[in-house]
Amino acid sequence: MSTQISKSLIALFFLGMFVTGCNTNTKQTADNDIKFDSIRVDKTYHLLDNPDNPNCNLQLSFTYPAKFSDKEILKKIQNDFVLSYFGENYENLPPEEAVAKYTEDYLNNYKELEADFKAELEKKDDLPVGAWFSYFEMSSDEIVYNQNDILSYTVSFENYTGGSHAYNNHVINLKTGNAITEEDIFIENFQDSLAQILIDHIAKQNKVENPKDLENIGFFSVEEIFPNGNFLVDGDGITYTFNEYEIAAYVVRETNVFLPYAEIQYLLKKDSPIYQLTMDN
Repeated sequence: MSTQISKSLIALFFLGMFVTGCNTNTKQTADNDIKFDSIRVDKTYHLLDNPDNPNCNLQLSFTYPAKFSDKEILKKIQNDFVLSYFGENYENLPPEEAVAKYTEDYLNNYKELEADFKAELEKKDDLPVGAWFSYFEMSSDEIVYNQNDILSYTVSFENYTGGSHAYNNHVINLKTGNAITEEDIFIENFQDSLAQILIDHIAKQNKVENPKDLENIGFFSVEEIFPNGNFLVDGDGITYTFNEYEIAAYVVRETNVFLPYAEIQYLLKKDSPIYQLTMDN
């Protein structure tokens, strides 16, 4: 009896090996072999270094790639993160230096208001000093997808006006360290077809039957809604983000549109770096 069971177990083992070896299109479920670190800053400065005066507050939470097997690709990815988070003035700086310099520049720029603030204080009208001397800035980034040699992340930014909150998305090919663009993944002349899919999804999300009716609830001209390059990818599809004022009035806020691979697969290049993600969809 035990011999028969052993033979059955051995047969099942080899059958499992055969099935696993033949399934070459299965997507990974484990994360990519890349490690992240983060730096947090919470700095406040009061004008003229007086706690009774208006102040600025800088809050940032910067997550960045810290370890990867290919050092050259790691350097490219780190630069992409720094550039997308802090801007061109900090490009090519190591993450720690970029954070330190950005923080220093932000505080120094705020201190330039001190001359105007002194002038306001010296006025004899006894009116309160304007609230426009109080500033704040908050930013962070988030890893959204990290499998199948693809890395998707988004950078969130809000400044002192309190009325503008932007989300900027990025996708990186970990095999090359290069950013993945719409031109990398879509066939030629994809824009019109993809635009119509986006419009239809936005209409459905807002529960309107005719996309033109979006213009009655705060959206601008639907004819001007086109793929904007601000997208994320994951194992199930592509998500486009349209920021405040981009396609609609402020009251609508940002618009996120998720497109399943099954719906847009005919628009994807077969040699696209993300085409493998569509195989199970």
